[in-house]
Amino acid sequence: MITFDWKGVLPAVTTKFTNNDELDFEAFDINLNAQLEAGVDGFILGGSLGEASVLSDDEKFALLAHTVEFVKGKVPVILNIAEQTTKAAVNCAQKAFDKGADGLMLLPPMRYNSEARETITYFTTIATSTELPIMIYNNPVDYKVEVTLDMFEQLASYDNIQAVKESTRDVSNVTRMFNRFGERFKILTGVDPLAMESLVMGAHGWVAGLVDAFPKETVAIYRLVKAKRYDEALAIYRWFLPVLELDIHPKLVQYIKLAEVATGIGTENVRAPRLPLIGAEREKVQKIINDALATRPELPVGSWGKLSEVAL
Repeated sequence: MITFDWKGVLPAVTTKFTNNDELDFEAFDINLNAQLEAGVDGFILGGSLGEASVLSDDEKFALLAHTVEFVKGKVPVILNIAEQTTKAAVNCAQKAFDKGADGLMLLPPMRYNSEARETITYFTTIATSTELPIMIYNNPVDYKVEVTLDMFEQLASYDNIQAVKESTRDVSNVTRMFNRFGERFKILTGVDPLAMESLVMGAHGWVAGLVDAFPKETVAIYRLVKAKRYDEALAIYRWFLPVLELDIHPKLVQYIKLAEVATGIGTENVRAPRLPLIGAEREKVQKIINDALATRPELPVGSWGKLSEVAL
């Protein structure tokens, strides 16, 4: 089994498109490089923020192969699986392994609100089909299926189900997981405006969205919390919160891509049916971003960057 530590900052990266609606690898690489320079700990491809629902399988695996080649083993590359059928999910997991993925993020079945037995069978069928380590994405708010503690009890016997992206929006669920399972599952917070709270409660990592536009600040918050430098982390987090709240809106893709443009590491192009922001909505989001840029804090020395070069 492939192994790595499920910890640190793992960006759920956006997918870049050209003006002709093709994959834009040049813009994609600019963003990946900025993330690596900031000191992120891995990449998650093809998630909701990556516009997975409008990517073809060929595009999804082209992104995977490209990213694996780009990072050259510096950090793990994780592919999200969001499929309608178990068969398709198993095929996706097997192809991800063939294309060099280091792990999988796994959503419950799409377009069908599976009950507990069906959800567990779906997850475990995929787990037994691959040697890749798996992070379960628990987001009942957006996907209407909750993976309960009792369900995790049944999943615990599968060694490659190793982590959870905790997006229930109930911070106390982090503590419930620790109380029930100890360190059996690594917990990664998946809701940007609840990230510091979850990290203080012991979450091992942060699957982040606004990191795509503000990688250094995101890494700094994570590292400062883990170093128990809470006051310094909190100062950055309070500055960041209005921007982080862009992550919990139905148009998070457009919002975060607009932020990427503002910080010079992305493009605004989205794939239809999504459309770029216009009018009052665009002005409102742009103001949030501009206000943040106008008051962007100076980060403590050593709070971001390649781990080999810094020490907290």
